[in-house]
Order: sequence, then C-alpha cells, then structure tokens
Amino acid sequence: MEAFLNYFTNGSAITFIVLLWLSIYFVATFWVFLDRFAILNARISSEANSLKALYTGQSKSVAKNSLIFTYLSRVNEPNKAILEAASSDAIRVSTKGLTWLSIIASTSPFIGLFGTVIGILETFSMLGGKSSASLSVIAPAISEALIATAAGIAVAIFAYTFHLILKRKAYELSSLLSSQSEVILSQEDKEK
Repeated sequence: MEAFLNYFTNGSAITFIVLLWLSIYFVATFWVFLDRFAILNARISSEANSLKALYTGQSKSVAKNSLIFTYLSRVNEPNKAILEAASSDAIRVSTKGLTWLSIIASTSPFIGLFGTVIGILETFSMLGGKSSASLSVIAPAISEALIATAAGIAVAIFAYTFHLILKRKAYELSSLLSSQSEVILSQEDKEK
C-alpha cells in the first residue's frame, strides 16, 4: 500500500495518465463482461427451451421469445438462407463488445510497460543529479515504476479471461440456433 502512495506522490503526469487509462480499461472490461454475460445467458436459456420444445414435439416452430422467431414470422416458408441470416444477426448483436475486450487484453500490458519505462526514466533522471546512488535508493524507485506494468498485466488477465468466457457463450448460442434451424428445416422437408 505504501508503494502505491509513493507512486502517486512522486509520479509524473504521464504515470497518472497511464494508471487512469488502465483504470478506465478495468472498468470497461467488467462492464462489457457483466452486460454481455447476462444477455448471452438469457438468450442461451430461451433458445435451449425453444430447442427442447422442438425436439420433444411440443412445438412445430421456435418459441416466440426465440431470436429466430422474428425472421420466421416474416416468411411463408422457412428456408436455409433466412435461418442463417437470423443466426448471424443474433450472434452479431449478442457479441457486441468482444472486440473491445480483445483490444484491452492486447494493449493494456503495453500501456503498463510504457508507464514503467517513464517511471524508470524519471528515476534515472533524478539520480543523475545526485553524487552517489546506491541500491537502497534505486530499488524502491524502480519497484514503484513497476506498478504500472503490474496494473497493465492485471487488466489484461481479466480482459482475456472474460473474452474467452464470452466467446464460449456465443458458441453455445450459435450451436442452439443452428440446431433449431436444422430441426425446422427437417420438419419442412417431411411436410413436402
């Protein structure tokens, strides 16, 4: 905790900007994850129920709360093209924000490293004016500079992990939509 206080009292404007930037990244990471996770879970649940009704014969079409329903209600006869368009659109809308998680995961370590480099440059600049510099003077200053790298790596870990979790959820949603499409098309083929 003392290192953080020293970092803020001795840091330059660039180090504050780096930590502010990483803080914004951190908040955005959690916001995107929580928002998309809730949306994907709700959609997976409704599509799983719709698919179950199709499989068990309780329904001849998808449920009204299915993402495919809007598309199917606009055509007289379901076809592969309309079902693929419905699935693509549903996945595109459901996975908004994943690109941001990827960007945050890949850039935050570099932003943290930039903050560390600036901190080390400031340390050596400050020590250049002194007649002697020992390890007891240099080590604390460099450890304070490394806080930015640690913060960048921490943000990247969360962003990358959340990206993978959401990507898996999107795959589950895609599989459910695809399965429903196949069942609907097979029912149409039987009726012909």
